[in-house]
Amino acid sequence: MEFDALTLARLQFAFTVSFHIVFPAFTIGLASYLAVLEGLWLYTGRNVFLALFNYWKKIFAVSFGMGVVSGLVMSYQFGTNWSVFSDKTGPILGPLLGYEVLAAFFLEAGFLGVMLFGMERVGRPLHFFATLMVAFGTLTSAFWILSANSWMQTPTGYTMNAAGQFVAADWWAVVFNPSFPYRLVHMVLAAYLTTALVVGAVGAFHLLSDRANEGARVMFSMAMWMAAIVAPIQLVAGDLHGLNTLKHQPAKIAAMEGHWETGAGQPLILLGWPDMAAETTRYKIEVPRLGSFILTHDWNGTVKGLKDWPRNERPNATIVFWSFRIMVGLGTLMILVGLWSLWLRFRGRLTESPALLRLTVLMGPSGFIAVLAGWITTEVGRQPYTVYGLLRTADSVSPIDAQAVGASLVAFIVVYFLVFGAGTYYLLSLMHRPPDLSEPDIEKGVPTRAAGITPAPAL
Repeated sequence: MEFDALTLARLQFAFTVSFHIVFPAFTIGLASYLAVLEGLWLYTGRNVFLALFNYWKKIFAVSFGMGVVSGLVMSYQFGTNWSVFSDKTGPILGPLLGYEVLAAFFLEAGFLGVMLFGMERVGRPLHFFATLMVAFGTLTSAFWILSANSWMQTPTGYTMNAAGQFVAADWWAVVFNPSFPYRLVHMVLAAYLTTALVVGAVGAFHLLSDRANEGARVMFSMAMWMAAIVAPIQLVAGDLHGLNTLKHQPAKIAAMEGHWETGAGQPLILLGWPDMAAETTRYKIEVPRLGSFILTHDWNGTVKGLKDWPRNERPNATIVFWSFRIMVGLGTLMILVGLWSLWLRFRGRLTESPALLRLTVLMGPSGFIAVLAGWITTEVGRQPYTVYGLLRTADSVSPIDAQAVGASLVAFIVVYFLVFGAGTYYLLSLMHRPPDLSEPDIEKGVPTRAAGITPAPAL
């Protein structure tokens, strides 16, 4: 099978973004978790929170570094493979991405060294401030990146200049475009869930071998609180995001739902196989009228089908249909895990159920998979456009040779699996080691429980 330059450029960007997106999704939530841990240590004086802070900050530092490296490689492709897109959207996306670097990444990276190495040098209050700034920086970074991507999904506030470029007519409308608030909330909640499930999985893993490990008990308990609270909120946020998508990108919704014919009282297709050539969804398992109720909040609401769009205007329904179901299926499991943990917590048996602990370990990677599935749903569902309805993907690619793109893609695959495979192995080795409250914190000189001393609150 031969691929043209456009297909190879898309595959290359998809590959590098897929590696990159999992790291910000993890570090956004982990930075906030570190801030909570340090705050609890300062407020309560319990050494377990400091031990967990030191445990997870090493994992955060490695994940942050891997995210930076993967992000740099990805950004170069705007110039090499997508120069036409960069030229036409640069007056709008350039400033938004510049704000992300100046206002978010520099803030996050600038305080990172203080957070990692500075408690003895700057004191507890200033160190806590640095940790808060790292957490704030990750959220600010998400703000600007999602604003830029959301503008590509729902472009507003622009005009066209004589050179055919998009230029801002109203920056407020550009930044706060119609899909941005929904996508920001959805992504940040996804990041918090991703982190909670990793933390919960690590805690559960160590509890299976040592139920008395206080650090594992605390991290597991905190993670289950997050899953129980945030997973149902994410369900509501996802529903609101879906309604916004129905309004602005109805073809994406038709592909997600597997609907080909426009009609009232559309069913909810639970499972099936959208056939793009035959324009039908085969082997359907469906619930009558429920699709219209979910999308329009009316049992007889009318929902458009993909046949309302020409063939060259339709996203790939097979990919979007299944990526959406993977995301929703994992989200449903997250809610069930959260509810199960609540039931056991109120019975006083949260850490005593081997079944919940094993399930939580298995759910550890589920946040990353759900984030990737959601990203695929969003980006493939936008096709065949880079700027929805305005700039086609085929008109965005650089005048490049397919062989050159293919060679660089192969090189990326080899290098990424070697470098990030080693990085992931190291992260897993750090997580495999149980949190130990008996070792003295040499770097900070903080008294430990081994000495029978608990540090007093500093604030």
